[in-house]
Amino acid sequence: MILLSFDVEEFDLPLEYGKTLDFERQLNVSTQGTITILDMLQRRGIKATFFVTANYAVNRPEIIARIVNEGHELASHGYYHSDFKDEHLLQSKLALEQLSGATVSGFRMARMMPVNLAELKNSGYTYNSSINPTWLPGRYNHLDKPRTRYMEQGTLQLPSSVTPAMRFPLFWLSFHNLPMWLVKQMCYRTYKKDGYLNIYFHPWEFTDLKNPDYGLPSYISRNSGNAFTERIEGFIKWAQEIGIGFERTDVLNNDMIAAEVV
Repeated sequence: MILLSFDVEEFDLPLEYGKTLDFERQLNVSTQGTITILDMLQRRGIKATFFVTANYAVNRPEIIARIVNEGHELASHGYYHSDFKDEHLLQSKLALEQLSGATVSGFRMARMMPVNLAELKNSGYTYNSSINPTWLPGRYNHLDKPRTRYMEQGTLQLPSSVTPAMRFPLFWLSFHNLPMWLVKQMCYRTYKKDGYLNIYFHPWEFTDLKNPDYGLPSYISRNSGNAFTERIEGFIKWAQEIGIGFERTDVLNNDMIAAEVV
């Protein structure tokens, strides 16, 4: 199975590059991309997981309603995207559940930063997908982490997929910058080795990121907008044609819990 997920947040990325983007525009960019994603998933007949900040959700409840009503999983991406405190773990979960009526069992930290696992468990989460088990200069070094799913402190840890030998990350930037034939080849080999893939993207990638107001480097803005939608939908179609299915992340989590009970 392929666990396909999207981190839905206020589009604050330009702030990292010295640009100013008002909050309403941040919300609108992410909303535009999320609608594109939901339409694409509907066309392909698959379900996915949406890790959403509570800050985005309370300002765009109609998008949250559509995510849940169309059968996708709602999970937490913290309360804010650029500010985190341990108490936000519970606060974001409660806000999302109250808003949506859905049960929130999964968490992903913004920018794949470390998570207090004891507080995560105390807040009622059953899985954490905040680890990219590779080295990304200037961001993190997770080469000491297991490459595939594992249990720690009573919670399922579900790292993002990387290739078996070199731990090359199969994440959003790879889909922007590499030839798709190479991406598919690496994904297939990793899938055959691990039995699943865990890959993630952001709604703003499905919008035109070459806007000078954003100040983003070319390795981020390359193949964004319609070009990125075509890439991801083409990848989904390719996987379906060779018999690889797509599932919500909580499906794998529930399977792990069932196996432990047995």
